[in-house]
Amino acid sequence: MAFLIVHYLKFIAYNQESGAKPKKESGNMFLKEYFKDVFGAIKSLLTGMKRTGYYFTHHKEIITEQYPENMATMVYPKRFRGEVVMPHNEKNEHRCTGCTACELACPNATIKIVTKFEISPDGKKKKAIDKFVYHLELCTMCNLCIEACPTDAIKMAQNFEHSVYDRSQLTKILNNPGSKLQEGVE
Repeated sequence: MAFLIVHYLKFIAYNQESGAKPKKESGNMFLKEYFKDVFGAIKSLLTGMKRTGYYFTHHKEIITEQYPENMATMVYPKRFRGEVVMPHNEKNEHRCTGCTACELACPNATIKIVTKFEISPDGKKKKAIDKFVYHLELCTMCNLCIEACPTDAIKMAQNFEHSVYDRSQLTKILNNPGSKLQEGVE
């Protein structure tokens, strides 16, 4: 109540400074508008708190994850995007041909593919990747590189813990050392 009185006195003081004499109607109008605003704010607050109150009384429906206590049981959404990875099979083979489609599709130069030419047994030059450099700190997880890859060589993993003290640890080489192109992938 004291809050209302202080605001009313400020309103009167403002009117006196401007040379206007406070009228009884203007004071009543001020209080009417003031109370209307206060009750509107309280209504808005209660509307927002309705969902919180619902979950307070329905404990089984709470969807908040208690991380990191539930790491073993945590279920990620199917569409979750954590970082780009290049899967390798048990023979250390990947599907990347070095076409650079993912590099061109990336909107902020997160991917850099360094290629080399290998000579096949029949004497032909064939392009192969030397390094697949991925800058995680620049990645927006937009998935455009995955969509652009014609051989499905890269995919989005569900890793999300990327906190490091050294920024250079966020630059990753995705192809394993000594890896080669999988047979049958062109």
